[in-house]
Amino acid sequence: MYKLAVLGDKESICGFACLGAETVSVYDTASAKKEFKRLVNENYGVIYVTEFYGEVLREEISLLENAVTPAVILIPGVKGNTGKGMENIGKAVERAVGSLILD
Repeated sequence: MYKLAVLGDKESICGFACLGAETVSVYDTASAKKEFKRLVNENYGVIYVTEFYGEVLREEISLLENAVTPAVILIPGVKGNTGKGMENIGKAVERAVGSLILD
């Protein structure tokens, strides 16, 4: 069975713990890269990453674009948002529902 993780700054990800996700709080580029690599290697099916750290991990994430697992999904965070997280969520919802319902 695959696991679910959320990686980002503590303020942005703490609420995901109540959903059963492993929350991985990082504080700099080095810790983000180290923890992301660990999650990829430990059978996680879905890894949510805050936009700020998604930018930091851009190269690592791009290597996984064609992989079945893990699915790496950018989400908005408390800081450093670019709009990519909401754009990705919108695209996922549109694919699932068949039409754009988020605006």
